[in-house]
Amino acid sequence: MPYVEAPVVLIGPEQDEHILTVQAGLREAGREPLILDPNRFPRSLAISMGNDSSDIRVDGYDLGRPAAVYLRSLQQTPIAFGSDSQAAMGNDWRQTLTSYNERNTMLTAMVMRWEELGVPLYNPFTAQRNITKPLQLALLAGAGLPVPRTLWSNKPEDVIAFAHSGPTIYKPVSGGAQTRELTAHDLTPERLAQLATAPVTFQELLSGDDIRVFILDGKVIARYRIVTDALDFRHNEIAVENIQLPATIESQCLQACKLLDLRFTGMDLKYDANGQAKILELNSSPMFLGFDAMAGTDIRAALVEALLRASRRPSSSSP
Repeated sequence: MPYVEAPVVLIGPEQDEHILTVQAGLREAGREPLILDPNRFPRSLAISMGNDSSDIRVDGYDLGRPAAVYLRSLQQTPIAFGSDSQAAMGNDWRQTLTSYNERNTMLTAMVMRWEELGVPLYNPFTAQRNITKPLQLALLAGAGLPVPRTLWSNKPEDVIAFAHSGPTIYKPVSGGAQTRELTAHDLTPERLAQLATAPVTFQELLSGDDIRVFILDGKVIARYRIVTDALDFRHNEIAVENIQLPATIESQCLQACKLLDLRFTGMDLKYDANGQAKILELNSSPMFLGFDAMAGTDIRAALVEALLRASRRPSSSSP
């Protein structure tokens, strides 16, 4: 059966190193991907959509149904990486947020149309809701998978009660800032009063090894132990070692990935004092270049190959 070559679309900032390296990999294989930078829309990127789900035009190009999509980031907030919105927020924050809302609605609809059309997305946009950490851990726990004891709260009394159950760490609900250990100072009235500005994630402190597992299209493609002397290994990696995992843990990782409808994920696990690996989170757009560089793996090649496999599809007009 003959095949047609629909475009491969990479969504994210044009200067993002992961977008650039996937673009380079596809070019090496003879495919020229289309980069769709949300930061350019609507200022310098034209997108039009009609009633038909496949009626999607980008800068005058009839994009229709792409072969595959790598969704790195839709840049949905003014504080996203690569967003140049500080001046606009200062001049008129209300208009800037309104513009972001309109932009996000349009871009989200475009990606969700592709999902409805059956386009392979890395990752599906509908899976993004499962990445919201308070929901994600609840889904994993509900499926019987091991997760750390966690509290999301802005109520001081609940935080104090949670802290009394054992060593505790805290971090933002949506991620970003470094994880810190909860101390007696954090439980003073002055510190707890800051919960009135934003809720916080509180979680049992796990003292064992940090593990990162990458899964692509239902297969584990990399497993690492991260050597660090910091509570939060991010930017504090001393070494990254390739490892093997027990079959039971690998099975749990695959189950978690399937449960959250992710085609591609980097998931973090950490061992507790009793040697049980608990799932901390699954990322829908994991960074992988640092792991490739430190451990000598090639996750980039695996992702590029997955996009290439999806880039050849049977022509609907073929007999």
